[in-house]
Amino acid sequence: MARFTAEQILENNLVQSLINGDSQWVYRKDLHTEEELWENFRQKLEVNNKDVLQGVPLTEQEFRQIQNQLNFSSFYKAAIWLTGENGVAKVEVQREDAKLGTIRLRVINRQDIAGGISSYEVINQFKSDKRSIQDANRRFDVTLLINGLPMIHIELKNRSHPYMDAFRQIKKYLKEGKFTGIFSSVQMFVVTNGTDTRYIASAQDTKLNEQFLTKWVDEENQPVTDYLEFTQDVLSIPMAHKMVTQYTVIDNEKKALILLRPYQIHAIEAVKKASGQHKSGYIWHTTGSGKTLTSYKVARNLLQIPSINKTIFIVDRVDLDQQTTTSFTSYAENDVIAIDETDNVNDLIKKLLSEDRNVIVTTIQKLNYVMHRFVNQVGTKLYEQLAQSKIAFVVDECHRAVSSAKKREIEEFFVQSLWYGFTGTPIFVENAKKAVGDLPRTTEQQYGERLHEYTVKEAIHDNAVLGFQVEYKSTFSEEQLDKAILASDANGDLDVDLLGLAEKEAHLPKKIYEDERHMLEVLDSILNKSRKKLGFTKGVGQTYNALLTTSSIAQAQRYFDLIQKVKKGETSLKIDEETKRVLPDFPKVAITYSISENEEVSVMNQDKMKEALQIYNQEFGTSYQIDTMRGYNRNVNDRLARKKEKYQARSEQLDLVIVVDRLLTGFDAPCLSTLFIDRPPMQPHDLIQAFSRTNRLFDKTKKYGQIVTFQTPQTFEEKVKDALVLYSNGGESEVLAPDWDEAKAAFIEAIRELKEATPSPRQVDIDRMSLAELKKFVKAYQRLDKTFTAVQVYTDYDSEQLGTIFPIEFSEVEEFSGKYHNALERIRELIDEPDGIEIEIDIEYELESVKTENINYEYILMLIQAFVPSGDDEYELVAREDVKASLEVSRYIDDLAKNNAKLAELVKHLWDDIQLNPENYRDQNVSLILENMRQETEYQAIQDFSQKWSVEEDAAAYVALNYNPKKKKQSGENEMKSSADYEHYKQTVEDPVSKLRYWKNVRSDFEKMVKNEILPLRDR
Repeated sequence: MARFTAEQILENNLVQSLINGDSQWVYRKDLHTEEELWENFRQKLEVNNKDVLQGVPLTEQEFRQIQNQLNFSSFYKAAIWLTGENGVAKVEVQREDAKLGTIRLRVINRQDIAGGISSYEVINQFKSDKRSIQDANRRFDVTLLINGLPMIHIELKNRSHPYMDAFRQIKKYLKEGKFTGIFSSVQMFVVTNGTDTRYIASAQDTKLNEQFLTKWVDEENQPVTDYLEFTQDVLSIPMAHKMVTQYTVIDNEKKALILLRPYQIHAIEAVKKASGQHKSGYIWHTTGSGKTLTSYKVARNLLQIPSINKTIFIVDRVDLDQQTTTSFTSYAENDVIAIDETDNVNDLIKKLLSEDRNVIVTTIQKLNYVMHRFVNQVGTKLYEQLAQSKIAFVVDECHRAVSSAKKREIEEFFVQSLWYGFTGTPIFVENAKKAVGDLPRTTEQQYGERLHEYTVKEAIHDNAVLGFQVEYKSTFSEEQLDKAILASDANGDLDVDLLGLAEKEAHLPKKIYEDERHMLEVLDSILNKSRKKLGFTKGVGQTYNALLTTSSIAQAQRYFDLIQKVKKGETSLKIDEETKRVLPDFPKVAITYSISENEEVSVMNQDKMKEALQIYNQEFGTSYQIDTMRGYNRNVNDRLARKKEKYQARSEQLDLVIVVDRLLTGFDAPCLSTLFIDRPPMQPHDLIQAFSRTNRLFDKTKKYGQIVTFQTPQTFEEKVKDALVLYSNGGESEVLAPDWDEAKAAFIEAIRELKEATPSPRQVDIDRMSLAELKKFVKAYQRLDKTFTAVQVYTDYDSEQLGTIFPIEFSEVEEFSGKYHNALERIRELIDEPDGIEIEIDIEYELESVKTENINYEYILMLIQAFVPSGDDEYELVAREDVKASLEVSRYIDDLAKNNAKLAELVKHLWDDIQLNPENYRDQNVSLILENMRQETEYQAIQDFSQKWSVEEDAAAYVALNYNPKKKKQSGENEMKSSADYEHYKQTVEDPVSKLRYWKNVRSDFEKMVKNEILPLRDR
């Protein structure tokens, strides 16, 4: 039987690949413990700072100061330190000899790659010793050190395991607190099984999201997944150094480290190359793939080029791009380059003329005022200084922010300017702008050649964004459609029987979609038939949100008013009890649109907005007025995006925002799952932009960006297909999810296959089935689960279709589900037995179609974490007196107690103490604290049991740690029995049991202890 290459051989090959050839890496086989790593770091630090130390080596006390500084409370804090002063990360030492004063020692230079003070070392099989009886000794696979500090950690599995096993291993190490001390500086994790390799930015275990595991691709977007090829492309020097210093971004809002994806890195390099040749150009990266982040890095990195004096980042109009400016400010908070957001024109002129090398964030309107102010100053010193400035313009959403005419005007003023446009939807020849003289009509004509592209098709293939699932709905039948057309045909010229569906839709009067009956049908679809789309199975606080876009402000207002009536029970439409059971306050709705001044219609719009603001203020305890609309819009953006911890709590969440055009471009909200469209089809680039609000990666339950249209379904479908062909670079087949008919057929076929394998759940006899039969059943059920999950997302799905259209009852699905879990457990027991029949199944597959509601442990921890002070914040600012969020934490802990009192008791103890003594927890990780509390509680239970029955602690801990309630005899049970000392037991208790009954009682009490004290703490 063929054997897979051993993990140790893969590890050795990786090390050899790193150190061979012209490599800068050096293998250090002598470094295996934390003490050895610290000593190695100390030697490097002293060598690199001879000038500062002036011949006086560090004392033990001085080095402990350094160790304390480098023992980071989070990877985020390590990343902030790594940004350094002017790009150099340093440590501060108060010398024991007072005459030597305080010194600052250089540790890592972000720009100093493969030269100067930088050294690169490889270690493997690092020993991380256990810290408690419940902990375990661990051996790390391969770690890469820069100047002695661990920066990149690699976990390997052999090819008989999925790379996700390596990912889960890292999460386990994080949960156990292994990445502390000198390992708290790690910035990047790599996981591989040899064949498939992924990387991800370091984060705590509850925030290490598998959705963001990234595959490397080359400049042509071809995947590089083999671990040795990945090593050459990504882990060689200088690339590895760049990955953890130059291709990282610190998000101050999320308190997280971001590692750029490969296409972002290739785009940055392409712009850098073009600027060196004094060429402009544009980047086509599909919407949702992180253009703002890429453009930020481009703007920042351009300042490294001596020939460029300033970088100006141009954003679109103020109300739309508050999010972009906020993102920039968040990214720049800890960066070596200052981001200047210009407040006014005078401020902008001052910054343009200053010698500071900054990125300036401004709008086209302010830039316009600058040029107009200097129009009559040609030839003056200030004019020449400004006009001759070597400026690189970086333009996000480059067609919306700068018109062809305006760009030409700016270029004629700033005669030495370079331009780099970013767009997810370029203008091609096929959808060129209307001709206006000799002005550019396509993106290439306006900005120059395409420097890098990353299409929606490629992004979906790489899992950088999600695909789209589009449903084309109609709120009335074709017969009603015919009647509406005939009623509007004043001349009686039309013969509806001769018209195709698309032709009929073209003749349909617009007013039919303004009818309240149509609107109520739309709302019924949103409120009662979209629970799966909105993630209701995930539970309170973790549901997704949505946008509803309409054709006019007036229609948006009507929808807002109608929803208020529905919530009050004043319409024929009622919100289902099933909806209310999960979210009693659903839907929480806001409306946003642009308000102009001095127009009659605007007075009405302002009055309607005042009503909407009053409802919003009552819902969320805010106090917005018409004169603070900018603040309101920013708050809606933040509440919908949920990127700030405050908005993770259900009490602060929005479910639906009604818009016309606002938020349909340039807005990033990963938790937004669905776009409901009640308006005619838009232009191709507008369609893709709007669709792409929904397809950001978020969690593994969010499979697609979901779109539901309610007008002219045939026409809409044709327009969508045309747009996807255009922006997928030649085809849309990989972009769209199956339609309802395809999904329905797949589910019916899966039911047939399952019942062919086993006609009913009662016939699944786990103990008598062979391994091949078990695998066949499991594979069939997994397919049924996938297809059942898929059909439930469509609004066409109704649970009453089970047993009719779909030949299976829900009770059968539940019974099959129970059998499936037992079968999977049996397969794990038999997995090593050769059966001669290969049936591939996914052992790690997680069922989704049948779910029971439970209180999400990680959601509670996330809510509590928001109350832990961090950084230099004052506690009063952190707490925010957020009574709603506080009550929500307490309510969920109470709910958790109904199902798991033991775990709830631990969580409540921590929550109460954090409220009383928040400063005791500053900068600490709630997840790690609870894990330590859980381990300590388990340890105490095992210790009490061991003392009571005179059984060796280690032996009892081993059985408890590996306890499987489905097994009659536990691993390590014989060793525990052998360690039992009856004579010692008899001497230590007042009323001992007889020797004959001793072991039976020990075993019974042990099972009771494990089931009551230990297993509940693992059930999270």
